[in-house]
Amino acid sequence: ILDNLPLVVPIPRPDSEGPPVYQMGFHVGLKGRYGDSKEKKYFLHNHLKFTVKFHKDQQSGSSRIVGFEVTPFSVKHEYEGPWSESVRLLTCDPHASREVTASSPPQEVEDKQEVIFTYDVAFEESDVKWASRWDTYLLMADDQIHWFSIVNSLMIVLFLSGMVAMIMLRTLYRDIARYNELETQEEAQEETGWKLVHGDVFRPPANPDLLCVYVGTGVQFFGMVLVTMIFALLGFLSPSNRGGLMTAMLLLWAFMGFFAGHSAARLYRAFRGTEWKRIAVRTSFYFPATIFAAFFALNALIWGQKSSGAVPFGTMFALVFLWFGISVPLVFLGSYVGFRKPAAEDPVKTNKIPRQIPEQPWYMNPVLSILIGGILPFGAVFIELFFILTSIWLNQFYYIFGFLFIVFLILLVTCAEIAVVLCYFQLCSEDYRWWWRSYLTAGSSALYLFVYAGFYFFTKLDITKPVSGALYFGYMLIASYAFFVLTGTVGFCACFLFTRLIYSSVKID
Repeated sequence: ILDNLPLVVPIPRPDSEGPPVYQMGFHVGLKGRYGDSKEKKYFLHNHLKFTVKFHKDQQSGSSRIVGFEVTPFSVKHEYEGPWSESVRLLTCDPHASREVTASSPPQEVEDKQEVIFTYDVAFEESDVKWASRWDTYLLMADDQIHWFSIVNSLMIVLFLSGMVAMIMLRTLYRDIARYNELETQEEAQEETGWKLVHGDVFRPPANPDLLCVYVGTGVQFFGMVLVTMIFALLGFLSPSNRGGLMTAMLLLWAFMGFFAGHSAARLYRAFRGTEWKRIAVRTSFYFPATIFAAFFALNALIWGQKSSGAVPFGTMFALVFLWFGISVPLVFLGSYVGFRKPAAEDPVKTNKIPRQIPEQPWYMNPVLSILIGGILPFGAVFIELFFILTSIWLNQFYYIFGFLFIVFLILLVTCAEIAVVLCYFQLCSEDYRWWWRSYLTAGSSALYLFVYAGFYFFTKLDITKPVSGALYFGYMLIASYAFFVLTGTVGFCACFLFTRLIYSSVKID
């Protein structure tokens, strides 16, 4: 890094038009054939040719760095006599103005062989102004693919929206009109469909405390992602501020604790719960503790490898302080405020004795419908997911937050609509256990995300060390878990509003 600019290798475009594409960093070596050799061998890049580009300001006369490029070479250096620090190289001599070129014999990687590392620096004046020096780094070379991704996602949303519109405008309207016209007792006894389960549809589910915790955590995660994307969209999170995006996300996570506690307590109050402090404690610790434990274990692996990429102890302490010093108190404050408000009244009364659920057709099997529900939300984002994984694991810049924000909105709509559609089919089959099913239906897209991460690992990455593989799958498991909490909460909230809407529209005797 020079003047906060990362080192890049310029790669000319195939059409030779426009600025080159930048590759972050340089390859340590390469594999190939040299001379008459038939087998491929490994060669080391032991000479680096740095080019520092600067822009001269005509008014002040001062110059500022606007580019930092490198061209790596593999050179078998030669010298005369015994080696010393003052010996002059025949292959790289600044006094004789002899530069390293690609025609020099390469440095092969062999056991117990001497390797001499060299570099040279050239300063080059550039027309690029200092304010525009990041433009080449953030150049988007594949915008057509991103547009294709958005069109693909929009088609899924239109398909789902058509189904939801058909249900809401046609089926539901007809159902409500028919239910409200039932007059005689005989007609009332012949009811079928979702109205039959009105006495059980708002019965608290199994493990209501856990559902409240996951919904609260999902609201916290949703708030963090939304605000981060808006800031990035407005240009506040520039890549020139290294680590700014991650810092903003962690701070926002801590400050969104109020909304986590408030949402969890409001849902807990709707279930007629009384121990709001217990819910606040669980919301404060369930998700963050799981993530922190996994992160600490992965960081211990990096420590064990004596890598400089390990998170230092001071940063770990700062994360714990954010968690216990800001997030936990805000969760308790939000829970206290949310629990003090009166509970929302259900549109219909709940029977004391649970209704027997009839035998369900094979296609309404819980596992099958949950797995089907996750396909469409994942399908709406998987093309953009490829670019995100590439930027994280192949060390490239991702700065197209406009596309990402559109895909995020499409993901929200898709999760809400698929959860509502499958919830309606479930209620029509007289199965009123929709609480957890609605959460898992949208959340199951995280399973496909993790499977895709495995596919990406074996097809795009060339990782052979067990520790590196463990780090990849460990971090992707954390990302998939967070994706599950986010999408599951969106699906649940959509179904919660949907059920309250339809049951408040029919007359119940």
